Amino acid sequence: VNACVDVVLSGVKLLEALGLEPSDGKNHAVLSSRQDLREAFAHFMERGAAAERFFSDAEAFRDIARTASEHPTAQLYVGGNAALIGQKLATNPDLKILLCGPVGPKLHELLDDNVVVPPESMQERDEFHLILEYQAGEQWGRVRAPAANRFIFSHDLSNGALNMLEVFVSSLDEFQPDLVVLSGLHMMEGQSKEMRQRRLMEAVASISDIPTDIPIHLELASMTDQDFMSNIMHQQVFPLVNSIGLNEQELLFLTQAASGPHASLASWSGVPDVGVVSDILFWLLKEHGRTAERASDLTRIHFHTLAYHILATVDGHWGNQAAAVAAGARAAGTQACATDTIDTSKVFLKAPLEFVTSHTEAPSKISLNPDEPVVRWHREGISFHFTPVLVCKDPVRTVGLGDAISAEGLLYSEAYPQ
Repeated sequence: VNACVDVVLSGVKLLEALGLEPSDGKNHAVLSSRQDLREAFAHFMERGAAAERFFSDAEAFRDIARTASEHPTAQLYVGGNAALIGQKLATNPDLKILLCGPVGPKLHELLDDNVVVPPESMQERDEFHLILEYQAGEQWGRVRAPAANRFIFSHDLSNGALNMLEVFVSSLDEFQPDLVVLSGLHMMEGQSKEMRQRRLMEAVASISDIPTDIPIHLELASMTDQDFMSNIMHQQVFPLVNSIGLNEQELLFLTQAASGPHASLASWSGVPDVGVVSDILFWLLKEHGRTAERASDLTRIHFHTLAYHILATVDGHWGNQAAAVAAGARAAGTQACATDTIDTSKVFLKAPLEFVTSHTEAPSKISLNPDEPVVRWHREGISFHFTPVLVCKDPVRTVGLGDAISAEGLLYSEAYPQ
C-alpha cells in the first residue's frame, strides 16, 4: 500500500537551482525549511552516508518538489515498495496486478498497463520522494563526499498512515487475486506511538478479512524502532502472513528486537555469515511460523543479501523452491546491470564457496558446485535453498532491487493449498 514518484537528481544541482549557497553541515531529525535541507544534505554528504528525512512544511516541500521534478537532469521513476513489486510482476504479460497506494497523475502515467488502480486510490497530487545523489569526490563549497550515496526526503502523509489499506482489502472481492503482497508497514514509524498502535490494530483487522485460501506475502523494509518491530512480529502481523521477504539489515534487526539467536551481533562485517543467517531464519520459522501447536500461517521466508539468497520454507507448504530462489538471484544480476540476461563480463561472484549451515547446532559443511548452483539442506521440518548471486560490477540502478528479487521469487513459488 505504499506508492510514490521517486525524483532522482544531483543534490548539488537541486540546491543550486533553489538558490542555496553551500553551508556547514548540521543533522536535523526532521526538516522544516530550505535552511534545514541545506544543512542536513551537507552533513551527510560530508560523511558519504545515506539518510532519509521527513519534510514537515507541506507548502515549502511542494515548491522544492516542483523545482526538482522540472529540473532538466531529473529522472522520474515509480517508487514505494508496493508499486515497485507491482511493476516488476506486471512485466509478465499474463498477470494483472491490483495496486492500492496513493496514486497521482504522474505515477499513474509511469505504471505498467497491467497494473489496475481502483478509483478510490487516485489522488489529485502525487506523493514525491526526492532522492538527492552525490558522487565520490564531488564538492559543494568546502564539503567533499568521501563516497557516492544519496539523501532522501519527502512530505508523505498518506503512505505513512497506510491510508489505502482498507480500500485495498475491500477491492479484493471483485479482483479475486491468487496472491496478496503487503508492504509499507515501515512507513508508519513517522507516526506518534498512539497513532501507530491504533493503525496497526486496524491493519491487522483488515488483513484478517482476506480469505485464508489466498497466500499473503509481507515485504519488510528498513526500520529503527524495536518495540514497533516486536509488535509486528509477536502479536500481530507475522501469524497472519504466509511469506516474508527481507534483507540482512532487517533480519539482524528482527533478532535484536526479539532477543533471538546471534542478537548480540551489532552489525555484519562483510558478507553475512551463512550459518548465522540460517540460524536466525530457522528460529523465525520455529518461533513464529506454523507448527502442530501454533496457528500461525507463516511458512516461507525469502532472505536476500548482495552475495547470496536463501529461501527457507516449512515442509509441506511450498514447492518449486530451487527455481524461485534462482529466479530471484537472476533478477538481482540483470536489474542492477540493466541487462535482459546475465552478461558474464559485467558480474562477479562474492558468495562464500564453502560455508557451515549453523552455529547453534552440529552443522554440515557445504562446498558450492558451479554445475548445481542451488544448494539444499534440511533442519527439523524446515528446508533451506541457497544460491549465490552474480553481482553486478557497476550497478546502473539499485533502487527497488530487493522488491524485484522478492517479486520474481514469488512468481516462481508454488503455494500448496492447505
